[in-house]
Amino acid sequence: MQNLALPKPLQAGDRVDLVAASSCLEGQGPIERLEAGIAILESWGLLVERRPLRSWGYLAGRDDERASDLKIPSANGASLLACIRGGWGSARLLEQPLDLPQAWLLGFSDVTSLLWAQLSQERRGAIHGPLLTTLAAEPSWSQERLRRLLFGEPLEDLQGQGWRGGCAAGPLLVANLTVATHLLGTAHLPELRGAILVLEDVGEAPYRIDRMLTHWRLTGALHQLAGMGLGSFRGCDGEGDSDGAAVSSFSLEEVLRERTADLAIPVVAGLKVGHGDANAALPLGVRAVLDGDRGLLQLPDFQQHP
Repeated sequence: MQNLALPKPLQAGDRVDLVAASSCLEGQGPIERLEAGIAILESWGLLVERRPLRSWGYLAGRDDERASDLKIPSANGASLLACIRGGWGSARLLEQPLDLPQAWLLGFSDVTSLLWAQLSQERRGAIHGPLLTTLAAEPSWSQERLRRLLFGEPLEDLQGQGWRGGCAAGPLLVANLTVATHLLGTAHLPELRGAILVLEDVGEAPYRIDRMLTHWRLTGALHQLAGMGLGSFRGCDGEGDSDGAAVSSFSLEEVLRERTADLAIPVVAGLKVGHGDANAALPLGVRAVLDGDRGLLQLPDFQQHP
């Protein structure tokens, strides 16, 4: 993974364009959450370009319409592309050539497909962080962390729980486990060798988490990593088989510990990343240090200059 320059830090007056690349937004509640997220960006002095909301079935428009949201920076100089929501749909945009911009691209969950595709195209600016419909619900420290990242200010370390000791450094990758699993074997997978990988997910039973991590192991992907972090896995500790009937189950923690125990790399769990109470913004591709002894994820070299 090349040491490529990050986009310039934002300044008051910079333009933000909305990206609806996944599921459509319907109902008063989601629209109110969108407006609340926009209000936060505007409070930072950013100029947000609103656009009419689209829908095509369960998607936020046809594939060409949604892909067009990502081509705007080359036309009008937008400094930040902020994704509205997740759900499903962004991976469909990768079926056709999609030249992702060298600009800040913010989102998580289904947006993992675009974040990883941007990085695989050797372009920086991908931020795994709140969507516009989730930003207002973030705790104040998480909102401030995103502002500091975008405006080029230092970031605090993230504290978790060390499961396996040691210290490793490498390029940072962050992803929703389900979405990233479906990128394995495609051209949109960033370089995994030597990376620090942080995974999160939501609403997946322990056996499904087991199945996905086993797939990563069978491909050899996990064994290439320098270190592994685990974020929030909200709603992933339930029981049930594929038909919804109750069955005996390993706990989520048992699955995560067992599937990572023999990797011979530092493992840090409990990071405030993903579908949880807080979703700490993290820039992809920058050098990270994972300290399994102290349970820390650090970004020592994250420095930006106008």
